[in-house]
Amino acid sequence: MVLTGTEIKSLRLGKASFNDSYCFFINGELFVKSLHIAEYSFGSYNNHDTVRERKLLLNKNELRKLEAKTTEKGYSIIPLKIFLTEKGLFKMEIGLGKGKKIFDKRETIKERDTERDIKRKYGI
Repeated sequence: MVLTGTEIKSLRLGKASFNDSYCFFINGELFVKSLHIAEYSFGSYNNHDTVRERKLLLNKNELRKLEAKTTEKGYSIIPLKIFLTEKGLFKMEIGLGKGKKIFDKRETIKERDTERDIKRKYGI
């Protein structure tokens, strides 16, 4: 990942959130969007934007494979975890995900509603 200084310091403190973040391609380059890295508390006026688009650094072959999968089969790329290497570099693990079909969504909604009703009825 391409990061600024205050982003690295904030990540070392463990202040990142993956909620609703996803990856997308622009001109053959992979970017991550909606990855929230909190502002560094000891930063000055040079503090970073918390939800900016960040470029991911991958090999050309990896980029081609991922771009082909996302355009061809309707997969989306999502970040799974951020970790610090022994060399002091932050890396992001990404994965290919496929969205649910409409009938799958209906089933999960039914299950959630029945669980909620049971909890209400029996006070669990």
